Amino acid sequence: MEQVRTSDIATERDPGAPLLRADQGPVAVLTLNRPVARNCLSENLLAALHAAITEIGGSDAVRAIVITGAGSAFSSGHDLKELSSHRTDPDRGKAYFAKIMDACSRMMLSIVRSPKPVIAAVNGIATAAGCQLAATCDLAVASQDARFATPGVNIGLFCSTPMVALSRNLSRKAAMEMLLIGDMVGANEAKELGLVNRVVRPDETVNVAVELGRKIAEKPKATLKIGKDAFYRQLEMPLEEAYAYASAVMVENMLHEEAKEGIGAFLEKREPRWPR
Repeated sequence: MEQVRTSDIATERDPGAPLLRADQGPVAVLTLNRPVARNCLSENLLAALHAAITEIGGSDAVRAIVITGAGSAFSSGHDLKELSSHRTDPDRGKAYFAKIMDACSRMMLSIVRSPKPVIAAVNGIATAAGCQLAATCDLAVASQDARFATPGVNIGLFCSTPMVALSRNLSRKAAMEMLLIGDMVGANEAKELGLVNRVVRPDETVNVAVELGRKIAEKPKATLKIGKDAFYRQLEMPLEEAYAYASAVMVENMLHEEAKEGIGAFLEKREPRWPR
């Protein structure tokens, strides 16, 4: 497997940019690049991440996205200094707070709505909105050193938006414990809770995430797009409605050239030749 180290990713024309991108074949690696601030999600970083995910969503060359963090943290959540600086605004910061929360929610939704699978490579702490980011990604690989928390309750700011992602990935009891107590959860416990897929050595975190992305890239792209979209849509439906919707998706998928080729190849005992 080709080695991809976090230190290798910082090769952009502007290494001081809040977000770095390095394509590893069909996988785009996006690095949150505010290591001194523990990669907290500033206004600029949120905008850059949203723009990158949207741009990659329309790319034919890139088939999967990996998100990781520079330095020792994945992301510590919102930039509280940036938010607090607006408390002196005439409205005590209300408009700015609303703007940032809306920007963060739209960025998270761009991950869910992206036709490309998005994989979190959690290299360190992922707290508050950083935990939300890891939970929002389709898959998550965690370093053994990674830790997760929604600690807002400890500072008088309940993690309500991270709650949306947590409650859709964990059991209700597990999500509520994280939200109500705010303690750190280690990588292995996070895996048991369903927050991450794999726990690996720190030096393997990005490599394993990229390898997962490459495996996904070998699959038929239209089928992946259909499937990811259907997965998130049916989650919000009542059971009977979900089955009706999924059945209709299966019918349309069966009519697609990818299904025709894939099923034909299976029956003929040969490798499929996916349409471009």
